[in-house]
Amino acid sequence: MREPVNRTILLFDIERFSRRDDVVQAVLRRTFHKIVDQTLEAAGVEATQQYREDRGDGLIVLLSGDVAKTVLLRSLLTTTPELLHEHNLLASDSAQMRLRIVLAAGEVAHDPHAGTTGGLVGHDLNQACRLLDAEVLRSALAERRDEHCVLAVSAPVYEGVVRHGHRGVRPELFRRADVTVKDGVLPAWIHRGAAPGGASEGEGEAARDSGNSVTPVPAPAPANAQPSAPAGVPAPGGAPAAGGVPAAGGGPAPAAAPQERPAGAVFHFHGAPVIHGSLVGGDQNGVSGGQVTGDVVLGGTRAEDGSADGSRS
Repeated sequence: MREPVNRTILLFDIERFSRRDDVVQAVLRRTFHKIVDQTLEAAGVEATQQYREDRGDGLIVLLSGDVAKTVLLRSLLTTTPELLHEHNLLASDSAQMRLRIVLAAGEVAHDPHAGTTGGLVGHDLNQACRLLDAEVLRSALAERRDEHCVLAVSAPVYEGVVRHGHRGVRPELFRRADVTVKDGVLPAWIHRGAAPGGASEGEGEAARDSGNSVTPVPAPAPANAQPSAPAGVPAPGGAPAAGGVPAAGGGPAPAAAPQERPAGAVFHFHGAPVIHGSLVGGDQNGVSGGQVTGDVVLGGTRAEDGSADGSRS
């Protein structure tokens, strides 16, 4: 067996792979390997810096220590979801693909034997595989129906990289999850992913807590309120609508209730009389119950003989 070497451990697993038929599985595997290739290329990982073992529905990738984990994390958080989205956008329901991903680090030895492949040995690798298969990670992906993958990181990766908040790596978007394994409890941190609309899950919760914009609802009108009417048209009840003649106080002037025309004196003019003074046009309302005695003069002045200069009724 070769001496153990510190490696970056990257694990992938296709969700519900065994439920597909053989033809679909073959198609998924081809697409899956292309996505892994492009993810590592985006992180600048060369072929000489990686070792791969095919697990049928998944993949074990060991990376050399000179590959920056920050760059790899950014690629896993951006490139991988985008590639999965492009595939699922065009794939049929039976060929949809979602991934569980684990990023860990630790000592791994290689113990190859003639005629066989594989032979990886290491406690840190075993723990990473248990994390990949943990129910908490499966549930996290199952709950995110609008997402294409879920990423978990081990304690060494979180403590050494994530929590320091390097560019493109936001520690507040990782939540701790303790995984019970055979020999104890394995701490891990699961990325919260993105909520609908492009915001992260953490941002979506913060927005809901702080209150989203709400369209104002008009206050209900009083029970005795009258419906509005167009300008210049009297509203129900005889009050003029907005736009009527303003009253002295600045508001619309109240309209007088219609009254029955009272019986009274009727003036008859013959010919073309000339009226000196004011012209009587329309109704002239005086004091109710008043009485006028003597001559009614419609302008002019009274003559010395008692006659009126003007028209007389």
